[in-house]
Amino acid sequence: MYEQIRKNRRASWLLAGLVVALLAALGFAIGYATIGGTSGGIGLLGVFGVVAIAWSIIGYYAGDKMVLTVSGAHKVTHAEAPQLYNVVEEMTIAAGLPQVPAVYILDEASPNALATGRDPQHASIAVTRGLLERLDREELQGVIAHEMSHIRNYDIRFQTLVGILVGMIALIADFFLRWSFWGGGRRRGSDSGGDQAGAILAIVAIVLAILAPMAAYAVQFAVSRRREYLADASAVELTRNPLGLARALTRIASDPAPLRHANRATAHLYIENPLKKTKEVTGVFDTHPPVQKRIAVLLEMAHVGPEALAAAGRPAPQDPAAVAGAAAPPPGVPPAPVTPTLPAAHREPPPPPRPPAPRT
Repeated sequence: MYEQIRKNRRASWLLAGLVVALLAALGFAIGYATIGGTSGGIGLLGVFGVVAIAWSIIGYYAGDKMVLTVSGAHKVTHAEAPQLYNVVEEMTIAAGLPQVPAVYILDEASPNALATGRDPQHASIAVTRGLLERLDREELQGVIAHEMSHIRNYDIRFQTLVGILVGMIALIADFFLRWSFWGGGRRRGSDSGGDQAGAILAIVAIVLAILAPMAAYAVQFAVSRRREYLADASAVELTRNPLGLARALTRIASDPAPLRHANRATAHLYIENPLKKTKEVTGVFDTHPPVQKRIAVLLEMAHVGPEALAAAGRPAPQDPAAVAGAAAPPPGVPPAPVTPTLPAAHREPPPPPRPPAPRT
């Protein structure tokens, strides 16, 4: 489990470094091609860096509120969702976080959950009503532990910064391609007298402008997939119950309905793809790894086989009164006594038949 955590962290930082390298290469090539010389490349790269920092600050402080608003989440109190709140408090203590994240509910029938916030002091966890209705307590603990791990590992901050860098690459590439299309490159070439180095760098910049956004998005989604594996492993560290999360993922994946308020910009924040594009093979632009692979890793941690997921096919335990459809008694009135029914093997045998009366 701990090796899985270390492996995923190393891979995530490596992928983030690739995004930074792409941004630096693209900025330098465009600066060299448009302004001219090494100083032009470094100068434009500096401008892009300042813009990226400003954009990061805006996303850093306002990103979580925008996500919750777009998702249609509303905040709840302990009195409104006692079991959910208790589980969040339990996982907060297990994760060693300084304070309990704000708790939100999404009015969605499909089961899912997400976490957002730049750090543990400004974190929020949101779950759908469908999740609360379908999961038992152990499965709910697994889901909340997964989201709590995203908060503890600073995944939201990490992915926000990576997303901003990827967005910068896409905007810069689009700007340069439009500039070249409208004749910026030809004007630059006529002024420089057809400098060969500039022409080669211009071609390199155009190629980078076409390929860099696709590569950057692929890296961003690879980071997202790695962080999902990391959060699964960290959740097991908190609950010591990999089977609970595996069963929860089975329930979530078995529901085919997508979330109404989810979109491609927020899909990577959910525990499972809210757009319900189920795949068995990981695609380059997938935000989540295949759920069956995640479940297989969790079952391996639990040292059990797929037959242990059989309980996930049954409905989650509910309140006995709700199952029976009986209304709760009014305050102050004791509930009606329930006569226990013993299994047949434990019931007392019926009395033997009486012998017939003697004839006279």
